[in-house]
Amino acid sequence: MQNNIVFLDALSLGENNLRESLQSIGNYTEYPTTSPNETLNRCKGANIVLTNKVVLNKEILTALKDTLKLVCITATGTNNVDLQTAKDLGIEVKNVTGYSTKSVAQHTLMMALALSAKLPFYDSYCKSGTYAKSPIFTNLSTPLELLDNKKWGIIGLGTIGLEVARLAGAFGAKISYYSTSGKNQNPNYPCIALESLLKESDVISIHAPLNPSTQNLLNKNNLSLIKEGGILINVGRGGIVNELELAEEMQKRKIYAGFDVFSQEPMVENHPFLNPKIADQFILTPHNAWGYETSKEILIKGVIDNIQNFLKA
Repeated sequence: MQNNIVFLDALSLGENNLRESLQSIGNYTEYPTTSPNETLNRCKGANIVLTNKVVLNKEILTALKDTLKLVCITATGTNNVDLQTAKDLGIEVKNVTGYSTKSVAQHTLMMALALSAKLPFYDSYCKSGTYAKSPIFTNLSTPLELLDNKKWGIIGLGTIGLEVARLAGAFGAKISYYSTSGKNQNPNYPCIALESLLKESDVISIHAPLNPSTQNLLNKNNLSLIKEGGILINVGRGGIVNELELAEEMQKRKIYAGFDVFSQEPMVENHPFLNPKIADQFILTPHNAWGYETSKEILIKGVIDNIQNFLKA
């Protein structure tokens, strides 16, 4: 008898070949998105449920215990599934790790390079028609900076942080890091206090998970330590930086920021980062640093492998 497989938020993976692969494994149904009040009904009768961000809490898992055997998270983070309840009910939970290291690191460098060259400002300068009215061939009104010999501070020196260190080092940046857990020690780079990292670094990039020790890690009490002209990049998790307080600090002075993650996703319409007064200081992307084509292929293969290995067992 074929297994019933349901994917609750297939739109989260964009265009991909997952459908064809899963149709050969079982009776496959996918939904672009699923709201909380639709989750239980859509999972009824399913033996395998795929979710990226749709929450499977204790109530839902308990209601599905007679049929649900496997939850496949199409991501690394597992905080949208009640793992203890799943374990108690004998429901296996699988995720995929390591697929996005290269793409998130490249995305980080892309933001750092673009902000160092003040691309948001100069792109707007050209597209607004201002350049067409210029009396000279160039515009150097906002300083362009090299990464070479700049101090780059990494918050969270895990797998992605290490890859960023390697890439930034290739541009001549001098690397230091702050360990949010105190566990990641690396003899190749100096480990320094958070306050020192914020004060000294020209570029700061965040690659830490969101947990009680990193929630609101950067706030009005320490954002003021970032140097004038400094760059802050968050590709870790929303909630690590107090977004309102960062936006307020950026209105006071020239700090530049690149964000791929937000405390609420999608970001709210009146988000403080959307203030036109600081538009030229920002690069914003919709939590897609993980989703480069090669990374998606690795992720999808990992999901299929998880399902096939479960069925073999």
